[in-house]
Amino acid sequence: MDKKELIILSKKIRKDILRMTYDAQASHIGSSFSMVELIIVLYKLILKNNSKKTNDPNRDRLIVSKGHACTALYALLAELGYFKKELLKKYAKNGSVLMSHISSEVPGVEFSTGSLGHGLPVGLGIALFAKKNNEKWKTFVLLSDGELNEGSNWEAFMMAAHLKMDNLVVIIDNNKLQALGFAKDVIEMEPLEDKFKAFGWEVARVDGHDFQKIYSSFQGLFSKKSSKPKVLIADTIKGKGVSFMENELFWHYRSPDDDEYNRALEELNK
Repeated sequence: MDKKELIILSKKIRKDILRMTYDAQASHIGSSFSMVELIIVLYKLILKNNSKKTNDPNRDRLIVSKGHACTALYALLAELGYFKKELLKKYAKNGSVLMSHISSEVPGVEFSTGSLGHGLPVGLGIALFAKKNNEKWKTFVLLSDGELNEGSNWEAFMMAAHLKMDNLVVIIDNNKLQALGFAKDVIEMEPLEDKFKAFGWEVARVDGHDFQKIYSSFQGLFSKKSSKPKVLIADTIKGKGVSFMENELFWHYRSPDDDEYNRALEELNK
C-alpha cells in the first residue's frame, strides 16, 4: 500500500466531488466526502474488478446503497478509467447518464440506488446466486448509518446470517448525520457492534478515513474461517476534508456558493 498515493487520490476525488456539486448546484456533498477513503480502499486494494472488463462474470460486485452520494463513486470510477473524466462535466445535466443518484447506466455501476433500504436486499440476492452456483466472487454493499433506520435492512441482516452468507460483506458509512439531524437523535442505533454480533455477523469497527486500518480490518474479517456474513462499521465524518463542511447537517442539502467553493478548493489543494 502506497499511503501517499492514496492520499493524493483522495484529494483528487474530493476536488471532483466539489466541482460536480458546485457546477450542478446539487446536494449531498457531505455524504460523498465521508465515504471517499472507503471506496478507494475497496477499488484499489480489495475488489476483484477491472475497468477494461466491466462485465467479467468473475468480478466482485459492489452496491453503493447510499445512492445520493453518487458524486464520490462517479469521480473514482472516472479516475480509474471506467469512463472518460470529461463525462463528469455533465453530472446532473439533462440527458446525462450521470444522474444525481447512482445509475446503472454508468460503466462500472452494478445497480441503481437512491431509494434507501434496497441495496442490501438486492446484494443478498446476488450473493445467494453466487453461493448456489459455487462462484468464488464476493458481493459488497455500502450503506449509510441513517439508512439503518429502514427495516428492510434488518430483515436482510437476519436472512444473510440464517443462510450463512460468508460471501457477503457490508460496510457501514457511520458518519452520524442523516437528513433530519444527528443519527442518535433520530433513532439511536448504538451499540452497533453488539447488534450485529447478536444477528450472527462477523464484525469489525474502524476509523473510516485511515487507509491502513480500513485495509487491515478487511483482511481481518476475511481471515476468519466462519460461515457468517461480514460487516465493517466505519466511523467517518460527514463533509470530511473541508473544515467548514465537517459535521454540519446543511451540507446534506446545500451546494456551495462561489466563496465557499473557492475556500473549499483552497483547502483541498493544500
